[in-house]
Amino acid sequence: QVQLVESGGGLVQPGGSLRLSCAASGSIFRVYAMAWYRQAPGEQRELVAAITSGTRTNYADSVKGRFTISRDTAKNTVYLQMNSLKPEDTAVYLCNQALQITGTGPVKNYWGQGTQVTVSS
Repeated sequence: QVQLVESGGGLVQPGGSLRLSCAASGSIFRVYAMAWYRQAPGEQRELVAAITSGTRTNYADSVKGRFTISRDTAKNTVYLQMNSLKPEDTAVYLCNQALQITGTGPVKNYWGQGTQVTVSS
């Protein structure tokens, strides 16, 4: 059974920084793409940042230049460094990892439980 556990959320003032982590555990053969999404109350879930197994990245326009996604493949962990945070960044942040449990099995998407990020003075 695969579990994704996020950490690093919290309350921060505008202009502050947070670093989110998401580690996958369990029987894992290989992890492919990793990503962070966020969902604010009453809003649709949106992609914040993604990173491929080849470490190519892409970002939502709203976070370009402020957020950085990175990964440690050996630890099945993805990170999101968030700088210059704004009140509009307030949301539940969820990580997603596309992975295989066995070498011949399908690639499936797994989700973490989410971590709250609140940007407020």
